[in-house]
Amino acid sequence: MVTTTAPAGTAADETPLGRRVVALFAPYRRRLLLIGLAILVTAGLGIANPFLTQAVFDDALFAPDGPRLGLLTVLVAAMIVIALVSGLIGVGQTYLTTVLGNRVMQGLRDRLFAHLQRMHLGFFTSTKTGVIQSRLDNDVAGVQSVVTETASSILGNVVTVVASVIAMLALSWQLSLVAFVLMPVFIVLQIRVGRVRRKVAANTQASLSDMSAITQESLSVSGVLLAKVFGRQDHEIERYRAENARQTDLQVRQTMTGQSFFAVVQAFFAITPAAVYLVAGYIGAGSGAALLSAGTLVAFTTLQSRLLFPAVQLLRVSLDVQTSLALFQRIFAYLDLVPAVTDPPGARVLDKEHARGSVEFREVWFGYPRSEEDEDTGAEPDEEREPTWALQDLSLLIEPGQLAAVVGPSGAGKTSLSYLVPRLYDVDRGAVCLDGIDVRDLTQASLAQVIGMVTQDTYLFHATIAENLRYAAPDATDAELEAAARAANIHDRIVGFEAGYETVVGERGYRLSGGEKQRLAIARVILANPRILILDEATSALDTVSERLVQHALETVMSGRTTIAIAHRLSTVLAADVIFAMDGGRLVEHGTHAELLAQGGLYAKLYAEQFGAGQVEARCADGVRFRDGAVLRQERTDVA
Repeated sequence: MVTTTAPAGTAADETPLGRRVVALFAPYRRRLLLIGLAILVTAGLGIANPFLTQAVFDDALFAPDGPRLGLLTVLVAAMIVIALVSGLIGVGQTYLTTVLGNRVMQGLRDRLFAHLQRMHLGFFTSTKTGVIQSRLDNDVAGVQSVVTETASSILGNVVTVVASVIAMLALSWQLSLVAFVLMPVFIVLQIRVGRVRRKVAANTQASLSDMSAITQESLSVSGVLLAKVFGRQDHEIERYRAENARQTDLQVRQTMTGQSFFAVVQAFFAITPAAVYLVAGYIGAGSGAALLSAGTLVAFTTLQSRLLFPAVQLLRVSLDVQTSLALFQRIFAYLDLVPAVTDPPGARVLDKEHARGSVEFREVWFGYPRSEEDEDTGAEPDEEREPTWALQDLSLLIEPGQLAAVVGPSGAGKTSLSYLVPRLYDVDRGAVCLDGIDVRDLTQASLAQVIGMVTQDTYLFHATIAENLRYAAPDATDAELEAAARAANIHDRIVGFEAGYETVVGERGYRLSGGEKQRLAIARVILANPRILILDEATSALDTVSERLVQHALETVMSGRTTIAIAHRLSTVLAADVIFAMDGGRLVEHGTHAELLAQGGLYAKLYAEQFGAGQVEARCADGVRFRDGAVLRQERTDVA
């Protein structure tokens, strides 16, 4: 049964960086409006105080007819009320901006993580895990303070600066010229400092990515084990120290960039009030009368000091924005990556209950066009390259319910073939079809429901056995978990642990043996109940006893399903319904075990290399026993 879904897809965004950053706040327009209103009110109240100060001096304390205590009381009370109201509004504004900023960061992290989940497998095989983690953690964390504080800071400081400038001009345009004379110079210097800081910030984050990659590689269980086995701990320590020293230097450089500039700005603003007094005195002396009243002069210098903090803050924020833009550029670079494998418009859903399970390769060509250097952090390569073909003109058919084995030397293309069926990669030419439908016309979600995989490198989360099993079927009951574990020959081992199914398996399942991890993986696939099963070297790394246990478990999971078994050990595939022998990405022969031995081709050669002239027995999925290619007897087994 096939149904249709809505169109899906992701395209790269060419919107200017600044507009994209602003767009992050779009879902929160009402909250932004409320914050803006609070800022305007606070700024207006702040401007009122200098004018009240002017009235206190000129109209209350030093009035022509003497001090006016009643008016003084009213003015002082107004100043106190304004201070209290401004403080309360400031607390509310801080709360709103903090919530807003963190919501924006939450949405950005969610978008980035979701987008990375949709990226094709090739992206992850060509990009260090630590680099990806750094992009998600360090880069996003690097812009968090800017996002949570900058929007309100810019608006608040701009309003304060504008209001202060207008008020200063209203009090005295002559003194205002003295106060503003060097501002254009500072703006030009700030732009230049910002460019330098943006470049340093980009280098700093790249260094953080390298540090994260080193940490992830060397402090994982596998990395620690490898370092201990080869005695390379000192090398790993030195590698981390070198990158950490580089990171420290960059952090210092980033912090110090522009500090001398800010020192000059602050010194200018500190000296300006004195210059204002001096200019006012000279102008007054020249005219024979005071240019300004005492209250006006105090109000002007108060406004000037009020201008100092927001002006410096705006310059600092501008540099912080330059720094954050470098990080945003790295974040959006990932968000702009277009997955190589996507659902096309009108993709079809293959219903697992009605899927027959036939698999067909039709003149398939497939290659890995990118090298690890091309991928780096996921950016597009500089030029298109002709891929090195992993599969060439491959055509084969696997009937529903068949056990099909794929064999061949290393590099023959066996694993590449297995990647194309669940559409982990797309073919370059030709088509892979399930039940006669090109997999590129099916939704990836429905393919995941129909196809199950058990690989050599079994991955288990650092969680309980039950949680690892339920990864395939979140709603599975305890009884279903137990049934799957029994079918996979792992239940008795699980109940042998003190915590049973609640036993934590450790990082990547290191508390379990290889055979136990494989049987857990098989139980997980049994819970998923796929129509098509792919076994990619599922037993090649196991000892003989573990292999037998896993093979017996596989008999259960293969029963009634189309199975594609990729193996180096030919003992695991002797009783396959059809065996495909591959070499150099091409299909060179196919048939049953006996037929291929009789042909004396590649399969016969591989068989002879593995078994030589000795006596070898292998028990396979349908109970057939072989010795040197001859059927000894057939034992039917009861499987669920």
